[in-house]
Amino acid sequence: MTRILLTGANGFVGSGVLRHAANRQDLQWVAAVRRSGKVVGCERTCLVESLSDSTNWGEALADVDVVIHAAARVHVMNEKVSDPLAEFRRTNVEGTLELARQSAQAGVRRFVFISSIKVNGEATPTGQPYHADDVPNPVDPYGVSKREAEDALRELARATGMEVVIIRPVLVYGPGVKANFLSMMRWLSAGIPLPLGSIHNCRSLVYIGNLADLILTCAEHPAAANQTFLGSDGEDLSTTQLLRRLGGALQKPARLLPLPSAFLRLAASMIGRRAVAQRLCGSLQVDISKNAQLLGWTPVFQVDDALRLTARHYLDVRSS
Repeated sequence: MTRILLTGANGFVGSGVLRHAANRQDLQWVAAVRRSGKVVGCERTCLVESLSDSTNWGEALADVDVVIHAAARVHVMNEKVSDPLAEFRRTNVEGTLELARQSAQAGVRRFVFISSIKVNGEATPTGQPYHADDVPNPVDPYGVSKREAEDALRELARATGMEVVIIRPVLVYGPGVKANFLSMMRWLSAGIPLPLGSIHNCRSLVYIGNLADLILTCAEHPAAANQTFLGSDGEDLSTTQLLRRLGGALQKPARLLPLPSAFLRLAASMIGRRAVAQRLCGSLQVDISKNAQLLGWTPVFQVDDALRLTARHYLDVRSS
């Protein structure tokens, strides 16, 4: 029996891991959450009010073999603090490292850190994907904080012998997804015409079930120790392809107008939304061949099946 501490257990990624592992009788789960209340599927739930360099993890780490660290200060679109990097460092670097130090002292065998593709960078030329062992090139404060956390964890692993595994997912979607992906489903369901019918980019995405399966594999596979992996569905889509296939999953064919991406970029730049245009029109691809080579891991959900599951949940919630 393996006992796993999961931070951020009631977040989007954490809850996805628990759902995916629901039938695993060989795993026992300890949930670390910021709000009181029991987490379904966990042997015990520990309230951890903050992720900082002063957090006491003693109760949560008791008899734990593996830590999956999914809690973080996440990327913020409209940042309001005066020093974003300092805020990200406080949680994502100092808080993570303190948890890892206490984990090593408690005898934890392996520490799985959910990082971000933003450690690699923000965009790729089409057909030139990021690889897990590329030199990092983070751009924004969130990506910088995740890279600094990775570096600190690797140093701690060398000093203590605790195994560290780093996973950098691309954009994660699935039942209950929020933000831009949810907005796309709302637009498609409403039949709103979108000027995105002629976008020829390539973007990697990862379904929550695929990411959860990769996380569990990295928690257990001997060859994962002290390695870095990228997480995706293994099939890249243009924005136009994604909208058409998501529309099909929603049974609402996408109404897409074929405007050139150069026009969209110019228009977005004029209204101060250049970052939005980059996500819609630019490419960001990852190569996950290392996962298959070292772990024998390939995605368990195909993209169209994943989109159907995501759309079904959205439609069920909307009709309830």
